[in-house]
Amino acid sequence: MAGSLLGTAVRRVEDPELLTGRGTYVGNLPIEGLLHVAFVRSPLAHAVVTGIDTSEAAAAPGVVAVYTASDLDLPAHHGLMPVNPEIPRPPLAVDRVRFVGEVVAMIVAESKAAAVDAVELVEVDYDPLDAVVDPEEALESGAPLAFPERGTNLTTGLRSGGTDPLEGADVVVRARMVNQRLAVVPMEGNAIVVDPRGDDGHDLVVHVSTQMPHGFHAQLCGLFGLDKARTRVVAPHVGGGFGGKAGMIAEHTAAVGAALALGRPVSWVETRSENLVSMPHGRDQIGYYELGLTREGRFTGMRARVVGNGGAYAWFGGALPMNMTYVMAPGVYDVPTVGYDSVVAMTNTTPMGAFRGAGRPEAAAHLERIVDIAAAELGMDPAELRRRNFLDPGAFPLTTVVGAAYDVGDYDLPLREALRLVDYDALREEQERRRKSGDPVQLGIGMSVYVEITAGGGGSEFGSVRVHPDGSATVSAGTSGHGQGHATAFAMIVSDTLGIPMERISFVQSDTALVPRGGGTGGSRSLQMGGSAVSAAADDVLVQARRRAADLLEAAPDDVDLVDGDGSGTGGAVFGVAGVPTATVSWDQVAAAASDAGEELFAGLDARQEGATFPFGAHVSVVEVDTDTGRVTMRRHVAVDDCGRILNPLLVEGQQHGGLAQGIAQALYEEIRYDAEGQPITATLADYRMPSAADLISWETATTETPTPMNVLGAKGIGESATVGSTPAVQNAVVDAVSHLGVRHIDLPCTPERVWRAVQEAKAGAAADPWREPPAVFADLPVRGGEAEETGAI
Repeated sequence: MAGSLLGTAVRRVEDPELLTGRGTYVGNLPIEGLLHVAFVRSPLAHAVVTGIDTSEAAAAPGVVAVYTASDLDLPAHHGLMPVNPEIPRPPLAVDRVRFVGEVVAMIVAESKAAAVDAVELVEVDYDPLDAVVDPEEALESGAPLAFPERGTNLTTGLRSGGTDPLEGADVVVRARMVNQRLAVVPMEGNAIVVDPRGDDGHDLVVHVSTQMPHGFHAQLCGLFGLDKARTRVVAPHVGGGFGGKAGMIAEHTAAVGAALALGRPVSWVETRSENLVSMPHGRDQIGYYELGLTREGRFTGMRARVVGNGGAYAWFGGALPMNMTYVMAPGVYDVPTVGYDSVVAMTNTTPMGAFRGAGRPEAAAHLERIVDIAAAELGMDPAELRRRNFLDPGAFPLTTVVGAAYDVGDYDLPLREALRLVDYDALREEQERRRKSGDPVQLGIGMSVYVEITAGGGGSEFGSVRVHPDGSATVSAGTSGHGQGHATAFAMIVSDTLGIPMERISFVQSDTALVPRGGGTGGSRSLQMGGSAVSAAADDVLVQARRRAADLLEAAPDDVDLVDGDGSGTGGAVFGVAGVPTATVSWDQVAAAASDAGEELFAGLDARQEGATFPFGAHVSVVEVDTDTGRVTMRRHVAVDDCGRILNPLLVEGQQHGGLAQGIAQALYEEIRYDAEGQPITATLADYRMPSAADLISWETATTETPTPMNVLGAKGIGESATVGSTPAVQNAVVDAVSHLGVRHIDLPCTPERVWRAVQEAKAGAAADPWREPPAVFADLPVRGGEAEETGAI
């Protein structure tokens, strides 16, 4: 056949349905007899619930039922991957509320309006308690306790044993760095429709906006004791996930319980206000980093002590300082010794979950910031300091000092390209001119070089290919696309292997009745794992088809292969016999012959990947800082990301752009904040500064390609990489712009107020020291890898 389709820019096949409004989301499913749920949520961050009066709400027009924890026997659970299994969350608060927005009661009504109106009629008596918001304060003696029976807000914690990693260093730089709390803010919030009337073959059908339909299915059946074969989960179009839709949450459980109790279909579609206080938040780590160096700029060791805010319950996000941030702590550098201690505290705030990058952006931001601080201390160019400490590209594959098995990497490759694209030397010259002239608007140049982990832990994924008697094909995968381009990427793989035109390939996903199994979408695993499974299935189908074509052509299978068609029939490639150019059969002829024989051309299998892949890249950001006002203006941002082999540059670029928007938003704009009583003060989009397109600039994106040996495609993930690389590059640029004034560090987000205060303090000769001593709790933690960790007694 003609040259490979893979590696070319192919327009997304899934977009027309979305752009023309033909897509179906959970919120617009046409289901007859649908009831609607609205939740009564706590207005207090911490209180004992002393009474709930639902009588007036129950009598309101249109209300079908009102439920509290005592009315429904609902299973408590943790969501995805709990950090501590001893701290479950009840779907409806039992006797205490632990954050603003926790569900206390549920209204089920004939209309959404009736349900919302009835919420105001439920009277809840609260006995307010002191709240704790700051995770470091939560770990202090005498702090208010989220779970008094535990006697501590410490959810879990570990420390490194061994010698001091800073011993023998000529120079040690230190900084306390805040990686602030963020809201996920997908365009579509959480949404679920539970239909206990079922359908043909199923007793219960659940439509849900989720990244992981099969994982949701398993959790649902496990919690409610349902027969998996009689329960169906479907994710229609999903309006963004970003980690926030990776598991079953309290509201899902309550909606299922109500539908089962009433025997009628029930819907809950989250409002924007609900989303900002109840969808699990991301980030929220405080890192105490110390980096040891020689005077020549070689790293000798690093000590990190990280405090994570787990929020009100011990859900997935609280685990990130313990694992993902730890695994990525040394990043792209050859650090001989790393000491890493971490604790997770419970607070009276929204529980923490995953958000684009989930632990990797935090690790990169902390590391790349302390490297820039070290460069300033040594008076060395930050690019040169990084180059002196990169891991040797000839040493891969390698296992880092913390045990991460890196597959392949050449970290100077994207850095060289990024510096070339941005014209680094010319920018430094412009910066020097502005500094000498005393220009109030100063230029800042920041960089970051990162490595991240995708498809963490490896594993397997399902993929299938079926060729129909008319010569068309259907491809399916166990991952779940919600905007990334799965339908396009998987169709490209099938078309490239089988020669069937992409317009004749349909895509099926996210339905447990149609796709037998799958790991869903998370950790940028889809192409490398789902794509590898689809590729293997396509190869299997081709073998089957060649045998069937050989029968039709009366030739040996080894003499039959795909060749370019002549444009007749259904188009695409045809099967031909070597040396006999006139003897061909088309896909529809081959598939029809198989069907006549009672067979079909189909393969459904699992592809396994033994371990993770590690994308990497370099970002250079250029900003202007008005030293009179603190305002930061983005001027340029160059991202060079390496995700292994690129199958479709258009899809890669789209993921880069989306990741950049979210990473730069963290650097400059977004932050979830609470007052001292635990009241969220950024609970609307009027207060939570999520930038629009008008607030951002056009990015300059490029790629390098370093294929991984971990899968047949050579592909790594790209969905989160730009978020990992962009935040520290922008933060470093902001600090760089005012570093000549004496500013050493500015915490995220680099808001005008923070920048202005840092400049004023520096001009007054009182520049803030970025270091303070870590909390005392670290000294008493069990040692990582010790008996306490192995027995789970932490």
